[in-house]
Amino acid sequence: MIRFAILLLALASGGAASWLALGASVHPEVEVITAEEAPSNEVLVASAELKRGATLDEGQMRWQPWEGDIAPVFISRSSRPDAITALKGSLALSDFVPGEPIREDKLAQRGSGFLSSMLPSGKRAIAVRVTAESTAGGFILPDDHVDVIHTVARADSSGKDGKVISRAILSNIRVLAVDQTISEAADGTSVIGKTATLEADPEQIATIAAAEASGTVSLALRAVADNHERPAVETEEKRPGVVRIISGGRVSMVEVPSRSNGS
Repeated sequence: MIRFAILLLALASGGAASWLALGASVHPEVEVITAEEAPSNEVLVASAELKRGATLDEGQMRWQPWEGDIAPVFISRSSRPDAITALKGSLALSDFVPGEPIREDKLAQRGSGFLSSMLPSGKRAIAVRVTAESTAGGFILPDDHVDVIHTVARADSSGKDGKVISRAILSNIRVLAVDQTISEAADGTSVIGKTATLEADPEQIATIAAAEASGTVSLALRAVADNHERPAVETEEKRPGVVRIISGGRVSMVEVPSRSNGS
């Protein structure tokens, strides 16, 4: 009888142990909730470095995912899915680095004049003859700002060459191009040419043209820090009058004293 009781107790203890072990190995199911990924926007960017004046091809543009709001000046794939094909052949009006969003206001469309697209409203472009000596040793590059110096040799009363006079006729003038080159050379060296294209106001065009016809024009390079200075303006009282005299195929300039000197 005692043996039977011990056997029952052992069986009961083993069953209880098995039940406890089985319960410990079973974990309640955990519901895994994955957040739905937000749809990513895409904008058109440059896939390679683009220099100003470069012609875009399809291999230089690509779509890139963009998080957050897309600026109105950027080109999104949702609004213009055919942008890569549509912009093929456009001209870059400024430099682009890889991954930089492409903006249409920095492009010139096919068939439009490139230089006219670079000109701000109200500005004009005029080319002047230059040499390495008259362009700071050839180190003046497109987008530099310069002062325009006019040099003229004046004849004396006997008709021989007299003194040489130089004066700054314009200040803080932007250089658009040097010999049809609108950016520095690929290796970063200077661009030495025979003409420099300047950006000027309409009233300054006649001043530059008259200076070239009556003498020589030199360009003085300005520091980058001075590019945003307001141009110096000569008042009518301070500026002497200049009369061009053409005699025997020779052009000479004669100053007429201003009224403030009592003349």
